[in-house]
Amino acid sequence: MKAVLLRALPDLRIVDMTHEIPSHQILEGAFLLRFGCAGFPPGTIHVAIVDPGVGGSRQPLAIACADGSTLLGPDNGLLAPFAEFLGEPRAYRLDREKVAQGNPVSATFEGRDLFARAAALVARGVPVAELGSPTDHIRLRFPAPGLGSGTLSVMALHVDHFGNVITNLPSAGFFRGFAAPGDTVALFTEGRSYRATVARTYEDIPVGALGILGSSFGFVEIAVNRGRAKDVLNLRTNARFEIRRL
Repeated sequence: MKAVLLRALPDLRIVDMTHEIPSHQILEGAFLLRFGCAGFPPGTIHVAIVDPGVGGSRQPLAIACADGSTLLGPDNGLLAPFAEFLGEPRAYRLDREKVAQGNPVSATFEGRDLFARAAALVARGVPVAELGSPTDHIRLRFPAPGLGSGTLSVMALHVDHFGNVITNLPSAGFFRGFAAPGDTVALFTEGRSYRATVARTYEDIPVGALGILGSSFGFVEIAVNRGRAKDVLNLRTNARFEIRRL
């Protein structure tokens, strides 16, 4: 993909956001795109590929947004939350012939042969509307946490490089009405229970112990000070578990 982009525009500035999304994890990819890329400047071209349906019936998309940014990737929900955040998304189904311009398009690597080429054309100043036809696109919503009597039902949206588990529970609500730093709560997953310290920083969690704190994404994070919460809890992305008051 980089070769295609640099061949078209040798001076193009390319920024890699991440290559750590597990295979086929559309929800996790959408989460990182929405919350990890929000700081890029207006007019940025974002190419995002988590594409288990590559070459199939799903649409290849370009989405133009209110701030002049363009999103390119598969129509499987991956782009939707970020497009909504950027505002006024206008989706277009990419025309393979207009984008490829006579070059072959592999049925198994459209990231290189379609989306990277489309990104290069947009970077050259070609309007998105000239690369395809207006279309609707899949809207993906992040699952909301559930609240019971002293119990929160949450989902793991992202597991980072350090094994920290980022949940779908907004930090503000958790610390405002459920628990405060210094409290101890219980985690229940796959029939097992664990105790975790509610903390403000990693340093506030005893070394090797489980803790709960607000992540940089604005959502509650489960961590182990100098360890890996993912391994302690045996959690994967999209797994559901409970947080209970003691």
